[in-house]
Amino acid sequence: MTDWEALRGLVAGRLRLPGDAGFAERTRAHNERYADVVPSAVVSVASVDDVVEAVCWARAEGVPVVARGGGHSYAGHSVHPGLVLDLQGLDEVRIDAAEGLVTVGGGARTGGIHEVLRKHDLMFPLGNSDDVGIGGLVLGGGVAALSRALGLTCDSLVETDVVLADGSIVTASETENEDLFWACRGGGGGNFGVNVSFTFQARPVVETSTCLLLWDWEHAASVLAVMQEVMRDAPDRFAARIGISRSAGEPGVVSVIGQHLGPASELRALLAPALAVATPHRADIEDRTFWEAVEYLHHSSAGGAFAVRTRTTPVPLAEEGLRTLVAAVDKWPGSGNPDGGGAALFTWGGAINQVPVAETAFPHRDVLFLISLDTSWSVDDPESVVRDNLAWLAGLHQDMGEYAADASYINFTDPDLPDWRGAYYGPNQERLAEVKRKYDPERVFQFPQAI
Repeated sequence: MTDWEALRGLVAGRLRLPGDAGFAERTRAHNERYADVVPSAVVSVASVDDVVEAVCWARAEGVPVVARGGGHSYAGHSVHPGLVLDLQGLDEVRIDAAEGLVTVGGGARTGGIHEVLRKHDLMFPLGNSDDVGIGGLVLGGGVAALSRALGLTCDSLVETDVVLADGSIVTASETENEDLFWACRGGGGGNFGVNVSFTFQARPVVETSTCLLLWDWEHAASVLAVMQEVMRDAPDRFAARIGISRSAGEPGVVSVIGQHLGPASELRALLAPALAVATPHRADIEDRTFWEAVEYLHHSSAGGAFAVRTRTTPVPLAEEGLRTLVAAVDKWPGSGNPDGGGAALFTWGGAINQVPVAETAFPHRDVLFLISLDTSWSVDDPESVVRDNLAWLAGLHQDMGEYAADASYINFTDPDLPDWRGAYYGPNQERLAEVKRKYDPERVFQFPQAI
């Protein structure tokens, strides 16, 4: 029988068992597809020492252990039946303004980091949801609105402190434990240890402009086609998400949401071909301060249960591929979740592709578009609705294989993805396995799709 009281005596933070106040909040899966997964216990750590004690105890007891930062794993990997290490208490943000260095705790979230960065007018690539944890973001690479101009989140990483499976604490950087540092830049969260701090190189903010364009469904194929060409030729300072989506009982919507590190006059000129092909029923193209843009691009969803699959392409999709996307979204089976289903082209390229594929664990350094396919449902929907949605997603993913690569973004984790090692890691998978064997030879950090 597991001696949870022994663990309680080892840590300064709070140990919660099922039924305790706050247990559900600290173990709730972001994706309600995994709402039935109930951990045996959760430790809300108060310090790095708590992480060390908990990892050593779990290893000795044979209890599976997983770290939880923001808890946003698409595949529910932030919760499991063993011990969850809740890192929310490790949320300090320190800035060396003279050097532009930002050091954050392993449990810090985007909203808190932005709050401190704003005081110093500094930026580095971060997500657009306040609750996303920095650990999951950077360890999976981290693609943001700034990434075409400034690279991935992991490309700004200078060093990280990691609690290993044996309880030791090591610093990984370009000069210390270089192989671990390489793996932490795109190898995925939770594989090699518990990252308890990260230091990033930031830079001064610049004035920006943003766009939000919405078209009626009849223009879906033509808008997708022209926006692909716009983004193929666009400067690295402009990034956009080109989306088509439907929700139950509503007509489909075509959208372009983007950020340009330059004036709105330039952005309007860049978007002129899309504005000419069809008149949007909403066209918001405005100058904004960098911090106004952060707030404007803030993302939230209705929640519920969802699934996402991705592919990549180094060139614009063929016309037949675009027609496949539009036809599939038109036939989305429906559900009780207002987030609905759809497809999006996230523009990558730019600075992302200027880093050699072997320089970091993140392998997708030749990509122009990430093709994201998604569906959602309510936990109250009947099983037949869930089955139909997952079948729709799998079918669309398979159909798009004719037009796009079998490569997937690990931060949009897909628990049903076949050949996930190759899809997530490409040519870097063998080296990642070597790093895993070196730093976690007993596979203490184990979860579905762990290296």
